[in-house]
Amino acid sequence: MNGIMTPVLLVAVIGLICSALLVFASKVFHVAVDERVTLVREALPGANCGGCGFAGCDDYAANLVADEELSCTMCSPGGAATAEAIAEILGRSAGSAEPEVAQVLCNGTCEASRTVLDWQGMSSCKGAKGWFTSPNACMFGCIGLGDCQEACAFDAIGVVNGVAVVNRENCVACGACVKTCPQKIIKLVPQKAQVHVLCSSEDKGAVARKNCDNACIGCMKCTTVCNFDAITVENNLARINYANCKSCGLCAAVCPTGAINSFKKLPAKEAAEKAAAAKKAKAAKAKEAAAASAEA
Repeated sequence: MNGIMTPVLLVAVIGLICSALLVFASKVFHVAVDERVTLVREALPGANCGGCGFAGCDDYAANLVADEELSCTMCSPGGAATAEAIAEILGRSAGSAEPEVAQVLCNGTCEASRTVLDWQGMSSCKGAKGWFTSPNACMFGCIGLGDCQEACAFDAIGVVNGVAVVNRENCVACGACVKTCPQKIIKLVPQKAQVHVLCSSEDKGAVARKNCDNACIGCMKCTTVCNFDAITVENNLARINYANCKSCGLCAAVCPTGAINSFKKLPAKEAAEKAAAAKKAKAAKAKEAAAASAEA
């Protein structure tokens, strides 16, 4: 009997000693945690997508409490409601948290774009770009091998007909696809924006059109009808200033190649009438400016 009890008692004593050591260590090495970190963490959606620029929700919560200058609006999945909740916990101003969504600035579908080789290597945009810049004739467009799709944790982007397309309903604007795309043609844009230039080519018009039927050719027709100074042409490519854009859709209506896309479709007759009115108004404004300059 004594032979059995001895090891049992020995194990019990060792257990008690280890427990005492653990309690002692927890007291000595205890690090006080601000309860606000826990509250902020609970307010975050828990996507751990890294869109805020931190390792995850825990890291963002800790940094929010530690840095009073850090914005409460950096969580795209949570949006304005989360920003307001965090601001209330921390006693700060929520600031502006305009919802965003990812947008692929390319419409080089299989039918519209030309290829220069039949890529047989790894199914990776980054891999293809590393070997040949791009298997497509357009060096600026979507390679279409799905790196963005692999990076997305929300099933919000996929390759359709040779080009990446965003599912706006699923997109939480985490930015994973933006960071992954080797062509840098995926951008986070205001969710309310309905007009986008679906092209990233900076080739001259003739070359761009030769490579892709849907390419922007830098013709500047879009700039002549915009009344809000929201679109310009730089380096042969139309670019939208979303802060000025009213999503009227006139630029999309006059674009000869369809490089500008609008979720807000205008009837052909209405688009033509509005475009003519816009041109007339611009001409009158320019004439007035010239007259005022001459008088001065």
